[in-house]
Amino acid sequence: MKIHHNYDIIVIGGGPAGSTVATLVAEQGYHVLLLERATTPQFKIGESLIPATYWTFKRLGMLEKLRTSHFPQKYSVQFYSRSGKGSNPFYFFQTNPHESAVTWQVLRSEFDQMLLDNAKEKGVEVRRGVGVREVVFEGDTATGVVTKSVNGSRETLNATVIVDSTGQRSLIGRQLNLNTIEPNLKMASLFTHYEGGHRDEGIDEGATLILHTEEKDSWFWSIPLPYNRTSIGVVGELDYLLQNRRDADGRLDTQKIFNEELEKCTPLRQRLEGAKQLLPIQTTKDFSYRASRIAGNRWVLVGDAFGFLDPVYSTGLFLALKSGEMAADVIIEAFRKDDFSEAQLGSFGPAFVDGMEAFRKLVYAFYTKEFSFARFLSEYPEHQGGIVDILSGDVFRKDVTHIFPAMAKMCPFPSEVPLKSSA
Repeated sequence: MKIHHNYDIIVIGGGPAGSTVATLVAEQGYHVLLLERATTPQFKIGESLIPATYWTFKRLGMLEKLRTSHFPQKYSVQFYSRSGKGSNPFYFFQTNPHESAVTWQVLRSEFDQMLLDNAKEKGVEVRRGVGVREVVFEGDTATGVVTKSVNGSRETLNATVIVDSTGQRSLIGRQLNLNTIEPNLKMASLFTHYEGGHRDEGIDEGATLILHTEEKDSWFWSIPLPYNRTSIGVVGELDYLLQNRRDADGRLDTQKIFNEELEKCTPLRQRLEGAKQLLPIQTTKDFSYRASRIAGNRWVLVGDAFGFLDPVYSTGLFLALKSGEMAADVIIEAFRKDDFSEAQLGSFGPAFVDGMEAFRKLVYAFYTKEFSFARFLSEYPEHQGGIVDILSGDVFRKDVTHIFPAMAKMCPFPSEVPLKSSA
């Protein structure tokens, strides 16, 4: 087994979080290795960006590449109630006159590859087809990784800092038993792509639509993509959507379930008339969770490896990119200070968790059946801007917490969970 000692950081996983932290650290002259187990770009959901990603893209040098791409531009998000009535679109430029108010809907296989190509251009050594079996620890300090390539060969690679960007696989989180599932957000989703279907006109053509079903037991996303495709998915509590829908033999007909839920969502069903389903229905558990720690001695968690939040507000890509950016800054500082302790590498954690918490509270509001944004803004119109700020992702640049005391009168909020440390 070969052993290499010459990397400054090893990033495990080539998704948006991993590409971001790798690129920003490599730009400062450090030797960065990124390992991605998939040999080719993969189909993924989580296709909608929110405006605050602009600032990370600017640092990555990605803005012009996105502007010249064929990804649809996104100006807003619109919600449909159980009655089928649509809200007024929440236009991001209502609170932000800057060009960052316009973002994109992305095909993940192409988008993730763009980020990886950008990382290579900035000096990252990218290896595809190399999976990581485990992170090597000496005591409580990460020292390297054990890899296995597609041809079966194994290596131990050592580095000064290990970054876990393995998504919901959450390699270090599982090794150290750090993850806690959000008990009230055990969701599942069924999803596919369609070709064709109705889109609104003008700046509304690229909008993300969030549509409740008739009894508010589930909701659909509709995200316009290139090639006249639309990503369509339905989300509901695990027991409702999957567990209680098995036949007498315990089998699950996911296409039948998807169709049954679509029948309960008239505005979406109408939009999909004449459209062609392109892929078999796919299933995933959308369990919201978070690790109790974000870093340790010589290791850091980014993106879904740290935590996953319900997809209703399209926050996944933003939190991946932002965590990668924030982690890169503390890693660069760690090299300058020669301090790779948990205190240094985890110093971005409290601010990052505060931003996640704003999204988390809005998720709980969404799942409160008695709550509606229309009624909330009717009673508290002064908070329209605060809602748009959160939907835009301005949770790290602005104070958005002022909306929550009023919102708490209409829906219960969970307790905040502080980060822990090994100390």
